[in-house]
Amino acid sequence: MGMKEKWLQPRRLMVAAAATALGFGLGATGWAYSATGNPGSAPTVVTPATPKKLVDLPDFTPIVQKYGNAIVKIDDSDTKVVSNQQQNDPFPKNSPFYHFFQSLPGDSPPQKEKMEALGSGFIISPDGYIVTAGHVVRGMHHIIVTLTNHHAYPAKVVGLSVRYDTALLKIDAHNLPTVELGNSKTMKVGQWLLAIGMPFGFYNTVTQGVVSALDRPLPHDDEYIPFIQSDVPINPGNSGGPIFNMEGQVVGINDQIYTNDGGYMGLSFSIPINTAMRAVHAFEQHKKPTFGWLGVDVQQVNPQMAKALHLKEPVGALVASVTPDEAAAKAGLKAGDVIVTYNHAPVYSVGQLPPIVGDTPPGTTVPIGILRRGKPETLQVTIGTMPPKMRYVTEEKTEDIHRLGLRVTTLGRNEQKRLGIHHGVLIESVYPGPAAQLGLVDGMAIQQINQQAVNSPGQFQHIVKGLPAHTPIPMLVRKGKQSLYVVVSLSQH
Repeated sequence: MGMKEKWLQPRRLMVAAAATALGFGLGATGWAYSATGNPGSAPTVVTPATPKKLVDLPDFTPIVQKYGNAIVKIDDSDTKVVSNQQQNDPFPKNSPFYHFFQSLPGDSPPQKEKMEALGSGFIISPDGYIVTAGHVVRGMHHIIVTLTNHHAYPAKVVGLSVRYDTALLKIDAHNLPTVELGNSKTMKVGQWLLAIGMPFGFYNTVTQGVVSALDRPLPHDDEYIPFIQSDVPINPGNSGGPIFNMEGQVVGINDQIYTNDGGYMGLSFSIPINTAMRAVHAFEQHKKPTFGWLGVDVQQVNPQMAKALHLKEPVGALVASVTPDEAAAKAGLKAGDVIVTYNHAPVYSVGQLPPIVGDTPPGTTVPIGILRRGKPETLQVTIGTMPPKMRYVTEEKTEDIHRLGLRVTTLGRNEQKRLGIHHGVLIESVYPGPAAQLGLVDGMAIQQINQQAVNSPGQFQHIVKGLPAHTPIPMLVRKGKQSLYVVVSLSQH
């Protein structure tokens, strides 16, 4: 979870005094009623029927007794590099680029900070194989695994997946207690969960809660993990530990929390065990985990963008760019298409797509439902694994696009390589107008406008001249290695 270790000071609440005052109030009310009621009479009390319990409170003791000894503590003292997050943002706060490019690396140098690494894990085989979260052991030089009997063992990393944030460790031990693995795909919202881990180093600490949500994407991080969200209390040191269902099976690995102060605030996120075990099985075979690959950049469809794209509602994942010769391009997917289903499952938001694509074995052909200019189509896409390859073109020309307020030039070979695209025009300068209001600056590229690919400055000028004024029009812009659709309203001339 990348959090510093520190003790949390609990806040005391004035509950007892409030309860006492409430009790006195009820007593006074009863006394007043007796004093004013008829002599010798008593109020009629109607006792409601005892409602039938729909759910029994769970008893977690059998799970703790059976599997508690299979949970381990993982620690090490190491110097880790912590990035300085402060950076200057050149875009105005009302620009769509202000938040979109906040995650880009800044110019501030990283800082070294001494941190005490601490986490949890669980034993999956009697001969010493242990599963934990990848970030728990990433960067460690001397990993120490301590069992509940306080026997400590040096451990080696068999494999670590950054995308799945999962690691497999091995210690030289035998006849160890193990956990039982479950099926995270059968989980339902509202089910009870139990976590066992080492928060702040406290052995075998047990906490419980319920499943709050499933297949929860998290922004800007771990996009290939369909997280389990719960309200199980998790703190520093719980990372890498298991969460159990009521059958005593491990269904997830505790991974992250949302917090302001480093402590638990009611939002915990776990890696589904099915996702983690895809990586573990690859490690056991001394292979790297494979991920499904479409070869597209996607973004969320907001109401304004839905209107510009002539969509009935803002749902789906908007394709911002398509990598040439990759799976999506071969199937005919284009920038401006909106993906609304994947393998017959609905895609309501952009965050849903990476986990389900990544979980698809390469070579599998799946139907993908899209909206193209508002009309539904279905494409058969064979999922691939290849990294993107760039193609280059050469041409030299400059155009002043007065209706946007900018000058564009040919996207040369070096700029294509820098931006990771093979078509578009490069923004050379920006002056007062619609482009400046959006926060566009020189060095960016325009790949598409009104869902038409831009290939040269002259062609871009021709398209812009034919567009209506004061109408929301989608435009695809590229900065660095990221593409983003923006909505622009052109001036009359």
